[in-house]
Amino acid sequence: MDFNCTKRRKTNDDAPSLPPAATPMDLLPTEIVQDILSRLPITSLVQFRSVCRSWRVLAVDPELVALSLRRAAPCLLLHCDFPIRNQIYFADLASGDSRVRRIQVPFWPSMSEFEVIGSCNGLLCLSDSLYGDALYVYNPFAGKFTQLPKSEHYAGQEVVFGFGFHPRTKEYKVIKIVYYRGRGRSSGSGRPVGSRRMMSDVQILTLGSSSGWRTQPKFSHHFLRSKPGEALVNGRLHWVTRPRRCNPVRRLISFDLGDEQFREVPKPDCGGLNRCNLSLVAVRGCLGAAVYCNYGRLEIWVMKEYNVKESWVKELSIGAYMPKGLKQNVERSYKIWRTALSGRVRVLCVLENGEILLEYKSRVLVCYDGNSGRFRDLKLQGLPKWFQANVVVGCLNWIDTPIL
Repeated sequence: MDFNCTKRRKTNDDAPSLPPAATPMDLLPTEIVQDILSRLPITSLVQFRSVCRSWRVLAVDPELVALSLRRAAPCLLLHCDFPIRNQIYFADLASGDSRVRRIQVPFWPSMSEFEVIGSCNGLLCLSDSLYGDALYVYNPFAGKFTQLPKSEHYAGQEVVFGFGFHPRTKEYKVIKIVYYRGRGRSSGSGRPVGSRRMMSDVQILTLGSSSGWRTQPKFSHHFLRSKPGEALVNGRLHWVTRPRRCNPVRRLISFDLGDEQFREVPKPDCGGLNRCNLSLVAVRGCLGAAVYCNYGRLEIWVMKEYNVKESWVKELSIGAYMPKGLKQNVERSYKIWRTALSGRVRVLCVLENGEILLEYKSRVLVCYDGNSGRFRDLKLQGLPKWFQANVVVGCLNWIDTPIL
């Protein structure tokens, strides 16, 4: 869209003037306008979009969206299921605003209980936690959402989700790893022989494609069912395998959203993969592992060069800390509280000032300065008592917006 409107119309005194609908912004070159708008916090960009029709069109211009994605600072979306209905709250850390705002989820009447199973480029993927058969993709800043088609469902199934974008194919994909009980081999009379054995398959959906869900059978990895795909790095989702009696060694597995292949990734020599309390996280575009050690200590390992075992480096060792908010006794939300037990601390992201943002037991947000070793409780007005924080990029991106 061209904002370099320099046409002039003559009046009776031949004095130049602007067209009636023109504004000072219309006189600026398009590149300058996009550069200015891409530096605004998402709250200001949403307000800008509401001024008039031409500004609304400009706010979703693909070049501006792509520029905003590259420059946007991380925001927090807080999923809360306490005390009754599921809700989403928003905190813009980069703007310096300490208020937490509640977002009205437009499809709440049709899916009142949900889980955030992934976020990418400002988009959230939500699953129905009550019935388990509905999926939505939602941009809370743009107010856009779409319900995804349903896939094959098995009785008593357990599902591990993944959601992400591949920079080469420019496609968003949802992956469902389904575990279910299948019947053993049958005898000549048709009766099953032996116990029902665990089976699994992989279901993949490319957003915007008319092909629907595609299935990959013969899936052999067993992931922790309580965790969706973690650490989207270089168009690959990552999981840690679940230890089994026949195979107690835990492995680090990636799924390439481009060629749709699972591959094993070399793990760090920290011994943490054999522990239950471990999570994966993206650290400045690299794959990272948060290892929970004894006495409340937390180690953060980063793979500087992807898929190179020797490039794993222990960047931080964070000591035990008790935030003030955890000392208060509050009525607990069972679902989020149960998830919080899987690890004392969650590493969320690295802030622009270099601090590590941590979530303590789904109740408190803490910033840690690796240089000074100091902790700082993050005080936000209106913070829910129980929550799960999701780091997102605040932008007006949508599924069909080309990522340049």
